[in-house]
Amino acid sequence: MSVLGSSAALWGLLTGLAALLLLILLIRHVLRQRRPPGFPPGPPGLPLIGNILALARDPHVYMRRQSKLHGQIFSLDLGGISAVVLNGYDAVKECLLHQSDVFADRPSLPLFLKLTKMGGLLNAKYGRCWTDHRKLAMSCFRTFGSSQRSFESRIWEESSFFLEAVDTYKGKPFDPKHLTTIAVSNISNLILFGERFSYDDDEFLHMIEIFSQNIELATSAWVFLYNAFPIIGVLPFGGHQQLFRNAAEVYDFLLQIIQRFSENRTPQSPRHFIDAYLDEMERKDANPGHTYSTENLIFSVGELIIAGTETTTNALRWAVLFMALYPNIQVQVQKEIDLVVGPNQIPTLEVRSYMPYTEAVLHEVLRFCNIAPLGIFHATSRDTVVRGYSIPEGTTVITNLYSVHYDEKYWTDPEIFYPERFLDSSGQFTRKEAFVPFSLGRRQCLGEHLARMEFFLFFTALLHRFHLHFPHGFVPNLKPKLGMTLQPYPYLICAERR
Repeated sequence: MSVLGSSAALWGLLTGLAALLLLILLIRHVLRQRRPPGFPPGPPGLPLIGNILALARDPHVYMRRQSKLHGQIFSLDLGGISAVVLNGYDAVKECLLHQSDVFADRPSLPLFLKLTKMGGLLNAKYGRCWTDHRKLAMSCFRTFGSSQRSFESRIWEESSFFLEAVDTYKGKPFDPKHLTTIAVSNISNLILFGERFSYDDDEFLHMIEIFSQNIELATSAWVFLYNAFPIIGVLPFGGHQQLFRNAAEVYDFLLQIIQRFSENRTPQSPRHFIDAYLDEMERKDANPGHTYSTENLIFSVGELIIAGTETTTNALRWAVLFMALYPNIQVQVQKEIDLVVGPNQIPTLEVRSYMPYTEAVLHEVLRFCNIAPLGIFHATSRDTVVRGYSIPEGTTVITNLYSVHYDEKYWTDPEIFYPERFLDSSGQFTRKEAFVPFSLGRRQCLGEHLARMEFFLFFTALLHRFHLHFPHGFVPNLKPKLGMTLQPYPYLICAERR
């Protein structure tokens, strides 16, 4: 046989083997798409990609719509990844509270593995790493944050910087996103680094913008495809590649600021979260098996910056937008602030209980706008049964908090922005059981108390000083911008001194 003939035969053999391997992979993938015995039902999907395309736009709305067809607990095929979706307050409560340990894990999705190796804090698997890091973070939030009697004054101080920055526009139109983002982030920065960043710190603002971009990219079709087919990671294009490039840039920046803020550190006398974390790293001899490391420190700091900035920033941006959209509501809030606080004082947490209408407005913003509609995906830590359905260990679980806040069983006319739903017949603020913007269970947001403090103090300080309205002829886009959080599209506002 000639050399040419041998080469052709070898090439034919390799081609045949490649085709056989591809066929085996396709068969394996199709078999993965079959729902396990006893698994919740769900909408049919396309071959290979399942229901991914249906999630490319408003996945929280799509999931709520599907729950009307398949029940509060149903399943989706995320390209061979079988996921369970929880809709409505009863289903979410049943799983996250009544089986809190079972639903406290995180799924080992390729995206999470790539970005944090399932370490750090928010994406950590349910085990030693998560326990260590959550315990430390909660301790630092208390020690350097909300338990400090002086911490409220630090928020006042930041709100004064914020108000002065708003005042520089002299009532002319501006986009409040930049100022709001830095102001909110600085509250977390005080706990993480012991210092705030100036409003013209372009480097820090650039990092925050990258975080925000990644929040949007994390729910893109490209990322769902990457989780289903990690092999597309070799492609040089796609939203997942932009996310990876952003993450690499952020990690480099975080390492630099960690090194910067750990300078002149005195061991066992922590000034902030970074010092406290480094103290734990140095205790490794007395604490075998600990999970503290420089890498996990970077992951944790990044996650806490995102969690401490993205949700409260967007809540404030929505609140400002709705005050301009509904001037009658804005006037009622300002009348209550004027009555309780007065013209020459500043709003404080002490007077919060005397401002029921303001509290109702803030709660309605969080309910109506659903800042984190799907939260972060959960996973089952062991096999379980819910409402007769068998859910195996390691199953990805999506909690549709949007469906909770629009659950007709608990909310009358949920599609309407109506703060009075949080007031009783005598006009006093009343809590609602199905109000869960910070989720429930073991993975409930650890910064909830701090976020509520910030939201109240920034909002009341802003409305105490300014009247908010849109520029003449400006019509805002009320449709949310999709991502892991729902943020308003950029808009212009005028803030005129009252």
